[in-house]
Amino acid sequence: EMEIVSIDDPDKLLAPNEVGEVRIRGARVVHRYRGESAGHPEGWLYTGDVGCVDEDGFLQIIDRKKDMLIVSGYNVYPREIEELLLTHPEVKNAAVIGVADERKGEVPIAFVETAEEGERVAIGLEQFVEANLAGYKQPQHIIPVDAIPQTVARKNDRKRLAEMAKEYINE
Repeated sequence: EMEIVSIDDPDKLLAPNEVGEVRIRGARVVHRYRGESAGHPEGWLYTGDVGCVDEDGFLQIIDRKKDMLIVSGYNVYPREIEELLLTHPEVKNAAVIGVADERKGEVPIAFVETAEEGERVAIGLEQFVEANLAGYKQPQHIIPVDAIPQTVARKNDRKRLAEMAKEYINE
């Protein structure tokens, strides 16, 4: 079994095409982890994935719950911003993280590997992003880099990106 539930209220089931956390249960789903005294509520395993199910029952994974940003009370998914940046012909790779902001809670920061001179492309990307994303989803900074740091599993190294963002913002 699989359901989509509200991120804020896991007791609230969501309708088709509404975005929430994916939860599953079944005979082959782990019922509790070693060392835990209690199992998952009613046998449901909360996957940590954010997604939605369409009218035909097909699941679309949008992002990981832990990567989701809350910007001025709105849920922002870094993957959505990354996918948009990757449609730009000058962008070879992109990674988006959130950084703390006193007024908004968090704001997105984008790192991009570009085919051409980074600073020039970053200015064009700001206009591209403004034309294609709601204001609260737009990265506060677009930082050109030679290479986006990767983990040994070849995923974007979000911890290193956070360090790089601090260095960039504090310059």
